[in-house]
Amino acid sequence: MPENTPHLEFRDVTKSFGGNTVLNDLNFTVGTGERVTLIGPSGSGKTTILRLVMTLEELTGGYIDLGGNPLQYEERGGRRMRVPDRQRRRTTQQVGMVFQHFNLFPNMTVMENIVEAPIHVMGLKKAEAEAKAEALLDKVGMAWKKDARPSQLSGGQQQRVAIARALAMDPEVLLLDEVTSALDPEQVGEVLAVLQDIAAETDISMLIVTHEMQFARDVSDRVMMFDQGSIVEEGEPDKIFSDPSHQRTQDFLRAVL
Repeated sequence: MPENTPHLEFRDVTKSFGGNTVLNDLNFTVGTGERVTLIGPSGSGKTTILRLVMTLEELTGGYIDLGGNPLQYEERGGRRMRVPDRQRRRTTQQVGMVFQHFNLFPNMTVMENIVEAPIHVMGLKKAEAEAKAEALLDKVGMAWKKDARPSQLSGGQQQRVAIARALAMDPEVLLLDEVTSALDPEQVGEVLAVLQDIAAETDISMLIVTHEMQFARDVSDRVMMFDQGSIVEEGEPDKIFSDPSHQRTQDFLRAVL
């Protein structure tokens, strides 16, 4: 990918559910290694953005490119054409997502949850996948629970396993969707600490949706205030949190801080 190519690019993106338009002519980029956080009220379309990148939702209009490759649709001969499923799957392999509700397989152990995709999608040998999983579990402080089932773990522990699972696929882009909102307050810190370590130690591009404003301030290169399907303002964290220029941002931050 050329140096100046954005890692993730949204061009004229619209998304409607029935007659309800949740994203309206959205244009923004995430640079290689950049950490961009979306803040704003619930229901403003932030999670929909992440689901479009994962191709869990279908674009209504516009284009999303990942590493210069079209994700769902591309322009060919002046027409908007759907990308073939095989190409789409290959491109989305570069993306990892950590969900609000962990989404671990309940019938598998922690280790099995992490090696499943590397073995069956990436084609890693079992021993290699397990060695990699051990290292990742060690990184998130969960190696001691590798033989446990998700039901035997706290919410914070499950979320740390889910982070390790996402990293096991060597993603170039990591999507984080309200990863602490289902946790008890004392578990929030342990999960955010793991993510801050990952941000500090890797050059993974991150697109983050969170209500944890201090976390957004600590890890982000750029923060975008989002409301009713559009970007209200964006800037460096200190500027957005200390001196927002838009009234909507001021009102939102006053309510949540």
